[in-house]
Amino acid sequence: MSPAAVTETRRTPRPRADALRNRERIVTAAREMFVEFGPEVPLDDIARRAGVGNATLYRHFADRAVLVREVVLSVMTRTVRQLETADAEEADPFSALRRFVHAAADERIGALCPMLSGSFDSDHPDLHAGRERLEAAVQNLVERAQSAGRMRADVAVGDLMIALSQLTRPLPGIECPNIDQFVHRHLQLFLDGLEAPARSELPGAAATLEDLRSSM
Repeated sequence: MSPAAVTETRRTPRPRADALRNRERIVTAAREMFVEFGPEVPLDDIARRAGVGNATLYRHFADRAVLVREVVLSVMTRTVRQLETADAEEADPFSALRRFVHAAADERIGALCPMLSGSFDSDHPDLHAGRERLEAAVQNLVERAQSAGRMRADVAVGDLMIALSQLTRPLPGIECPNIDQFVHRHLQLFLDGLEAPARSELPGAAATLEDLRSSM
């Protein structure tokens, strides 16, 4: 390593543990409040829930767009990790798929929908990489479940992702505060409909990942 590189390394210390904890608290609080109130919730309220000052929040996240992007990345990363764990621990690919779907609901993956609209930069390189990793992991699991004869063959990954997003998408300000208690019940009904053998003929064509991308 050159002397200049050594000097540069010394000038760029690693974040302190307390700074990393503050950053994680801010992302967690933002994720919770985006689910409850939508992506336009005041940043001051997020800082208050995270237990940090406004200056600390802005030191980590220069503006709302940066914070929203970090929340989306966090949800996608945690969701992929849940899928990989289920895939490693379940011998039956459809059991792994079922476990993943319920875990993704707990991660509130449906909360990504309103955050990906408007002026949000969905083509940011980090988001593009995270989305590709998630899509590839789900695609692989769906294909294995279908190859094993455990999942009906007339559906595609897009069908799964659309239903998962719709069934887990929060409704900010809804007057039914306990509606979340039905999410896993309705997901299980949906999963029962994915199992082979198929019990009905589906209208229209299967939704592919390309269909999803073209609609974003």
